[in-house]
Amino acid sequence: MLFHQAAAARLGLSAGDLKTLELIAVDGPFSASELARRTGLTAAGITSVVGRLAAGGFVVRETDPADRRRAIIRATDTERPELAETFARLGQALGGVITEYEPAEQAAIVSYLHRMIEVLREQTIRLGSDPR
Repeated sequence: MLFHQAAAARLGLSAGDLKTLELIAVDGPFSASELARRTGLTAAGITSVVGRLAAGGFVVRETDPADRRRAIIRATDTERPELAETFARLGQALGGVITEYEPAEQAAIVSYLHRMIEVLREQTIRLGSDPR
């Protein structure tokens, strides 16, 4: 979390904004309601995040061709070299760590991380849909 906060600060974003942008860029585009569901944010919360990302030129809102009343949120193709370099350095450093393990251990680590990410996604969606 602290790494993402420091990386986001370079762009004038919060860590949550950066993670939402990453979600849109990797898995999007999304409608606002789907993005709210995927992030666990309320409709008002996602509206604020998308507003900040749009103001910074990170995302655009487009009319959904299937339903002109809905907006689709899409990441822009604008390159952010400072961010790309930051994450490239992180990737290189983490890549160096994994080489210290045997291939079978590497496979177990990768499997574990994929499974943990899926559990975190599911639990985030559950929290966002819990009326409490």
